[in-house]
Amino acid sequence: MTDQTVSDAARPGLPSGPMADVAAPLPSCPVEIALAALHGRWTTLVIRELLRGGRSFTDLARALPALSDKVLTERLTQLTTLGVVERHRVPGWPPRVRYELTDRGRALGPVLQTLWDWGSIESA
Repeated sequence: MTDQTVSDAARPGLPSGPMADVAAPLPSCPVEIALAALHGRWTTLVIRELLRGGRSFTDLARALPALSDKVLTERLTQLTTLGVVERHRVPGWPPRVRYELTDRGRALGPVLQTLWDWGSIESA
């Protein structure tokens, strides 16, 4: 009889790779990196708005009226630092800035959809 043991790599939903079996969270862990990018209240909604296309600060503030300017600034700074968002200065007067997702940021679209789908599952 053959061994019926299934390796973790062959189990759906389990990550594979050298970091998959760490005993404690590491900042270099891909899951921790993804969670850090989504960390903070309002972050997912800012990303959602930017998935619809580049926006100015004012456009984002209008789309999310309950979000304070302070928190919006913090989230845009966080996302820019993580390489999720690019900040582009638009020439002219008055000075304008446009925010757009990077390729890395656009890759969060399916992640957000998966989180939405999982959150929509009714518990038994």
